Amino acid sequence: MEKVILVDKNDSPIGLMEKMEAHVKGEMHRAFSVFIFNGNGEMMLQQRALSKYHSPGLWTNTCCSHPRDGEKTSDAAHRRMVEEMGFDCEFDEAFTFIYKSDVGQGLTEHEFDHVFIGQSDKTPKINPKEVNDWKFMSVDKIDVDIAEFPSRYTVWFKIAFKELQRQFK
Repeated sequence: MEKVILVDKNDSPIGLMEKMEAHVKGEMHRAFSVFIFNGNGEMMLQQRALSKYHSPGLWTNTCCSHPRDGEKTSDAAHRRMVEEMGFDCEFDEAFTFIYKSDVGQGLTEHEFDHVFIGQSDKTPKINPKEVNDWKFMSVDKIDVDIAEFPSRYTVWFKIAFKELQRQFK
């Protein structure tokens, strides 16, 4: 049974809760999102596996998940990069944000999200239990595609992508 770290608005741990229960109750928990860019400045996107319990088949950032109890968030991000995308690379924490959103099936994502940014030209070896597909896409093309087809993307990616653009303009 996987547990998430419940946190307050300052990211201070306040307890643990089973992951599905936290999503049913909409409890705020610690999470991370990794954005990897190639040498051409294109972002590596992943399409979530069709078997995921929420947001299946939607496009999102390179990797995202939750740290385990006692695990540094950056260590969890590196662990999940290998588990989801089949490679690891250097990346640094760039910013954090909080969001709360309905993700369907009676589930709510309410996360204190740590955003990591890095660069790599490695070819992923995706884990089909986690990832259906992947691609590199320019920031401008992502911007246009989200505007035209917002339902193709995860809720958190759309929020994080806008924040990423705001942080680096």
